[in-house]
Amino acid sequence: MQLGELSGSSLSFLGDAVFTLRVREYYLEQGYHVPKKLQTLCNRYNSARGQTKVFERLKKEDFFTEEELSVYKRGRNAISHIPKNGDRVSYETASGLEAVCGYLYLSDRERLEEFFRKVFEGGMENE
Repeated sequence: MQLGELSGSSLSFLGDAVFTLRVREYYLEQGYHVPKKLQTLCNRYNSARGQTKVFERLKKEDFFTEEELSVYKRGRNAISHIPKNGDRVSYETASGLEAVCGYLYLSDRERLEEFFRKVFEGGMENE
């Protein structure tokens, strides 16, 4: 599989699964085990609003490489449908972040680990 051949929406699709899984793993590792509480905590990250906060913080910290920002733009620009109860900017931003996550999953697992360390650094309260 050639990464350059994958569309932004394909990378977002994969990144969504990776991001969701890692957030769930993170909270289980933190000792949370009650499903309702886990769902509430995970939704803080696994939502367009939460992912937008993460992206904005990491961008402000100059975390992303030029290549990752290019992948972000591909994912952000691949949006064709916005959910009824969502706003376009947040949904596009979240899709771009998910594209970066999918890209890193396929290309550089070490950088992916660095990405998630930064995502969880300070918790969502840091947002």
